[in-house]
Amino acid sequence: MAEDVVAEIVASVLEVRASAGQQVDVGDTLVLLESMKMEIPVLAEEPGILADVKVAVGDVIQAGDIIAVYE
Repeated sequence: MAEDVVAEIVASVLEVRASAGQQVDVGDTLVLLESMKMEIPVLAEEPGILADVKVAVGDVIQAGDIIAVYE
């Protein structure tokens, strides 16, 4: 069952640390965001394999945008 990782804030993508097909564990950093001069890691909340990563470095995302999708 696919599950989406969704942005909670408006931010810029500083780093993408995960990729499609990658196995992730709870607490792994998927992406690093920047908002209001603060760096905010987006962490995996469950273990699994990522089906897709929907953001790239430099993207500006809005609250509710999909960051990644689990298989």
